[in-house]
Amino acid sequence: MKYTLFWRMCTVIGVGTVLLFWAIDWLTNHTESSMSFIAKEHQQQLLDYGKEADEIWANEGEEALSVWVKALQEKEQTWVGVVTSNLNPIADSTIYKPFFDRFQYGRSVEWKIHLYFQQNPVMEIPFADANTHLLIELPQRMRPGAMLLYANAMLQIALPLILLCILSLVLYRHVMSPLRKLENVTKSFSAGHYDVRTNASLLERNDELTRLAVTFDMMADRTSKLIYNQRQLLADLSHELRTPLTRIDMAVDFVEQKINPQQALARLRYEASTMRNLVEDTLTLAWLNTESPQLNAEDFDLVELIQVICEGARFEYPDKNLVSTLPKKAPLTQSSQIALGQAIENIIRNALRHTPEKSEVEVLLSSTEKGYRLCVKDNGPGVPEHMLGDIFKPFFRVDKARVSKGERIDTSQSTGFGLGLALAHRQIEAVGGTIKAQNYTDVAGQRSGLKIQIELPSSSATAR
Repeated sequence: MKYTLFWRMCTVIGVGTVLLFWAIDWLTNHTESSMSFIAKEHQQQLLDYGKEADEIWANEGEEALSVWVKALQEKEQTWVGVVTSNLNPIADSTIYKPFFDRFQYGRSVEWKIHLYFQQNPVMEIPFADANTHLLIELPQRMRPGAMLLYANAMLQIALPLILLCILSLVLYRHVMSPLRKLENVTKSFSAGHYDVRTNASLLERNDELTRLAVTFDMMADRTSKLIYNQRQLLADLSHELRTPLTRIDMAVDFVEQKINPQQALARLRYEASTMRNLVEDTLTLAWLNTESPQLNAEDFDLVELIQVICEGARFEYPDKNLVSTLPKKAPLTQSSQIALGQAIENIIRNALRHTPEKSEVEVLLSSTEKGYRLCVKDNGPGVPEHMLGDIFKPFFRVDKARVSKGERIDTSQSTGFGLGLALAHRQIEAVGGTIKAQNYTDVAGQRSGLKIQIELPSSSATAR
């Protein structure tokens, strides 16, 4: 779901609001109901008044009862009366019998009291004969609901405020907890710890914040990779420049001392050209790594491009046999002729460079479901299996790696700075293709070497 966090918060707020109103309504009704009954001690007090009046009426007579009633009125500051329930029907009518069971002059002490009525109700306490009744307006001191105002304030103001604060805290923690983790990771990353990433527990949330964390990790991966690559590239470039700079210093000394000045000047021109090519290739590689451009502005025929490259390579390496097997045409759309041409030229020249004299380099182009497959096979010594993944790294040279591991090889013929395949790898990726290397041996066992295989889409934009 695209707006997972939004719908989750809407659900929590909606359900929480409904539950809040339901809880307030239920608690209000329950509280009012429980507060609407006369307290037990007051109920007993009213029943005692009725019993005392019944005894005075039965033992002392009406005058004594009158004195008692006046005294009770003064004591409770309320109205008190004693009545009989003799109902005399007229006009040949009769009294409905159940009426006697239900008829009362006032309210029973066990009934609920309406808290919102201003007038206190009249309470009725029947005498033993059931025909005489003590009627008393409920004294103010006995009226229930004295704490109703405070209870309503608690239920309608304090309780919603507390519950809303709890709901806000839950939502705040739900949102801010991953954001705080992301903030800490960002601070650590900005402080130079490029290996930090967001907690994997955020993936369990599966909402917008999860996608934010994943996006941050992708950005951190790319940024840290760029930083490490730039550092390594700068260190390698500095190392590679030392040798031509040293040679330039020596050539300058020869010129100053007039020792073979023509040869020294030629050396200066050669080393300057070497340094220029090295810097240009390094800058191109850095641009490809940093910008990750998508080169898709040209339409051209791949067969024509390969034919031009092969003709130039045959002229430069006349002692080697370059065989090309190409279809009549292989149109590419929305690609880059310059980037792809440089990549293929570097790969073919690298194959020719490592192939012995009179040996063969094969270039084969074929069609696939998604585009084209270009294979370049040389007849050289190949690459150790554990180094196949390293040959596309900047400044990596197989001969140099072998020497560093103590192997004895002839390095007198080694050329280049190890940037050709690295550039080819980045350029082919920029047009939406892939490249891989593997050692091969033909069926007859007569040929072996390194095979570079390139997969190219017929349209770079479609592939991306």
